[in-house]
Amino acid sequence: MFARKIVLVLVILFTGASIASAQTPTPIQKFDAWVAYSYNSDAGKVCYVLSVPAKKEPANVDHGDNFFVVTKYPGQNVTLEPQAMMGYNLREGSTIDVIVDGKSFPMYHKGQGGWLENAAQEPALVAAMKAGRTMEVKATSARGTNTTHTYSLIGITAALDKISACK
Repeated sequence: MFARKIVLVLVILFTGASIASAQTPTPIQKFDAWVAYSYNSDAGKVCYVLSVPAKKEPANVDHGDNFFVVTKYPGQNVTLEPQAMMGYNLREGSTIDVIVDGKSFPMYHKGQGGWLENAAQEPALVAAMKAGRTMEVKATSARGTNTTHTYSLIGITAALDKISACK
């Protein structure tokens, strides 16, 4: 039930849908640390893969619910869009840094969501995720707390392969 609630919240946040019109995502398959989902929107079918952090630092603070999502919007000609969803408000003017194998991919944030500052880097981040073992997402909360969320990348390639046929 918790996972369905979280997924519904993600659908509402990422699509701007209201609760009354939101479609409930359907889990397609779990691949280690990643789960593939799909749902139908007014603009067509949407597929995405989602994971939660394996580790959150500092351990003594409430991080809320954090996710990393890679979404495919076939009806909108978006191949794979990485997004960070933080469980807390972020410091104004700060960035979210996604780090895979020492390579940093800066994200801007709006509300609690983060997207790559340079959309042309989306394929490079996805390729790094497929080749990597872990990914760190570093951010600064509105209160000034520096946080690090570590994600396992085991299963990301299989999950992305699964949604590649999404149309």
